[in-house]
Amino acid sequence: MDDKIHDDKLYDVVVVGAGFAGVAAAGTAARLGLDVLVIDKNPFHQFQPLLYQVATSQISVAAVARPLRSIFRRQRRVQLRIAEVTAIDPAGHSATTAEGETFHGRSLIVAIGAEPNFFNTPGAQEHAFPLYSVADATALASRLLGLVDGGTSRAPVRPFDVVVVGGGPTGVETAGAIAENLAYVIPRYVSPAFAAGCTVHLVDMVDSVLTPFSEASQQYARRRLAKIGVDIKLGSGVTEVTAQGVTLADGTNIDTPVVVWAGGLKGSALLGLSGLPLGRGGRVDVAPDLTVPGFERVYALGDAANIADPDGRPLPQLGSVALQSGAWAGRNVHAQLSGRPTTPFVYRDKGIMAMIGKGAAVAELGRSRRGLRGPLAFIAWLAVHVMLLSGIPQRISAAVSWAWDYFTRRRPQVVVYRPEEYERGHSAAARPSAGSG
Repeated sequence: MDDKIHDDKLYDVVVVGAGFAGVAAAGTAARLGLDVLVIDKNPFHQFQPLLYQVATSQISVAAVARPLRSIFRRQRRVQLRIAEVTAIDPAGHSATTAEGETFHGRSLIVAIGAEPNFFNTPGAQEHAFPLYSVADATALASRLLGLVDGGTSRAPVRPFDVVVVGGGPTGVETAGAIAENLAYVIPRYVSPAFAAGCTVHLVDMVDSVLTPFSEASQQYARRRLAKIGVDIKLGSGVTEVTAQGVTLADGTNIDTPVVVWAGGLKGSALLGLSGLPLGRGGRVDVAPDLTVPGFERVYALGDAANIADPDGRPLPQLGSVALQSGAWAGRNVHAQLSGRPTTPFVYRDKGIMAMIGKGAAVAELGRSRRGLRGPLAFIAWLAVHVMLLSGIPQRISAAVSWAWDYFTRRRPQVVVYRPEEYERGHSAAARPSAGSG
């Protein structure tokens, strides 16, 4: 693959975004004989469901970030352009990059993902850590490591709290992982009293956690989180985030140097500039065959799209939906360019699951939502995620890290990725404790 692409070439398909949907669409279209250009600002595909484990030093970045050249190395019909897309012209089936290059296709697939939705909460965008990219995960990991290392000081220090905003799967998994670190891993390296004084708060404006799950799974998750020390605060949203902490709608103030924002996603700002029809969450409303109404041979996929099932019910923003819709769009593009009709997307619902901690997870499998909780769900979660990882080296890396963590409660992936965040964390932990005089 040659990345020296000239803007005078007309591709069969231009794919903007190399997430789950974009990679699946490009691979399927190329296997069917189409010439494909994939444009993404990152030279790697990132496995977002495991970013929280990078942030808590359970697995390495290498396990969740696979080079795009590795993914498409055997697909000569796929070319790559590593650049930030700054404009999309759906009518012209083109995309323009920050370098000023414009690339044209006979068809266009928009799979640019989403961005954190802070719901206009004052200070959230400036001070909270989202978990939607490798950069987000490494920043949070470095802040947490700085706080822990600050606790090794011989001078009196104040234990730190962590606030996780959002009771969905990402919030629950992140809160559980950080709490387990505080309970079982960190006391090996710092004063047990320091670790015991740290608290993880899980906050959400709704009255339940894991709302897509059954009541039984929700109750199990709450019991498990409470058992590992998570303070659950429901029914009161966050009204402000500062460098010192958060304020809740009920007037509660929580002093914390770390706010993790898992409160939801919205469509990328680039979508709003594209002229594409936007609907719920700032995402593109698509037809049953995944095309964008009013634009011929233009598709929107993954977190950039509102996709519905045959009954008109919105499908969740899940990796499985993105993967399946990407492959389906690749086939539909080929059909259109071959003069054949497209077909409506049919999602194969494999269920939902969430990890809560060591040996603890919830899983509701298939359309019937057969429920599993505890060790069986934990094993199912591991098996599904190791198979979904892109690439054999990534699967091996994750599996080895999980086994090491399970049997030793140690973190071999401790890396300071962002020195500036590490220093901020170290400085926050080194503040004198209230009783130090």
